[in-house]
Amino acid sequence: MKTYIALLRGINVSGQKIIKMELLRQALAELDFDNVSTYIQSGNILFQSTILDPKKLEKQIHDLIEKHFGFDVAVLVVTPDDLKAVVAKNPYADENIEEPQPYVAFLSEVPAIENIAVLSAMDFQNDRFQIIDKAMYLHYAVGAGTTKLSNAVIEKKLKLTSTARNWKTVKKLIELSEAIGK
Repeated sequence: MKTYIALLRGINVSGQKIIKMELLRQALAELDFDNVSTYIQSGNILFQSTILDPKKLEKQIHDLIEKHFGFDVAVLVVTPDDLKAVVAKNPYADENIEEPQPYVAFLSEVPAIENIAVLSAMDFQNDRFQIIDKAMYLHYAVGAGTTKLSNAVIEKKLKLTSTARNWKTVKKLIELSEAIGK
């Protein structure tokens, strides 16, 4: 059994695509997953599976959510090692940023250089980002709530799927994933 974390994009945000985590866990019982749990309402699912292809897992979870809740929800599946690598590669680590809290956007694929150039050419005032592999490290000068560097802009300009989490959540997901199956 391999441990995974599924990151759902855009659920339970501003009254949109409301999915109660208890009902989601119940629905996930249909899939051949073990040790299923969720963390906070923004759509973080921890589980174990014998399936080794994250894309197959993404499709299974996507289709299950559509069937049970009627929502087309993007799903990105990562491993605990993926999350640890994201933390280890944080280009802002030496800056000791605490407020506002840094974020990382998980990308469905490594973005094309020309798409990164398009996004980089935009003016986001004092908001900054760096892309390393399939992670986009975000530092919002004032906070995520007022930025023009939104997930919608990221997806449109990079031409891929993205879902962001703050550092507190990323670190908690690592902690929780390490406890699975013990």
